[in-house]
Amino acid sequence: MKPVMSHTLRNLQSNILAGVLTIGPLFVTWLIFSFLLGELAKAGRPAVMFLTAFFPRAWLSQPWLQSVLAVALTLAVLYVVGRVTSLVIGRQAFNFFEAVLERLPFVAKVYTSVRQLLDTMMAKKQTSQRVVLVDFPIAGQKSIGFLTRTMTDAATGEPLAAVLVPNAINPTSAFLQVLPMARVTETQLTMEQAMSMLLTGGAVGPATIQYSGAALDANAVKLPEPPA
Repeated sequence: MKPVMSHTLRNLQSNILAGVLTIGPLFVTWLIFSFLLGELAKAGRPAVMFLTAFFPRAWLSQPWLQSVLAVALTLAVLYVVGRVTSLVIGRQAFNFFEAVLERLPFVAKVYTSVRQLLDTMMAKKQTSQRVVLVDFPIAGQKSIGFLTRTMTDAATGEPLAAVLVPNAINPTSAFLQVLPMARVTETQLTMEQAMSMLLTGGAVGPATIQYSGAALDANAVKLPEPPA
């Protein structure tokens, strides 16, 4: 009786684990997309409410249709904003808007910091050293990080690196490490590969990685200029 029960429990455990491994990635993907769609719908909801007030049609009162319209309106606004800012006049207007924001004491710090981080994370890679490895949390244990900028030690003149080290599974939480450039290991990982490894806990990633690669050359790293 006991061998039969033990076999049944092992079979049940293996099947449940196989189900988790199958559904897990789909569930995480659904969570991410549902969060993004929810935020887009929330942003466009006031415009939909404005439309329903002027066009009180019965079909406009359907919740699912309002959500779809809210997402579509938000995407349309983002497209128009991106299209306008790509033009010369739109770029000048946006620069003027940024100049106004930079005059606001608290808003300027937050906006410029977030804008610099997004520019660094989303810009095309100019070198292969944007995704790096650093000794974290202790020496001998490597963590994936994103090189955000380089600095110089005021006392010794030694080149330093500011590296953002995201947490696995939840990369929205991260540590900011300032360390000597010699302790930063360059990699050939792309941003997409690094994010896949972080989101899946390392289950998805390249077959090889430059774990023992050469340290970064400060003169070879070209990053976006920090805001004034």
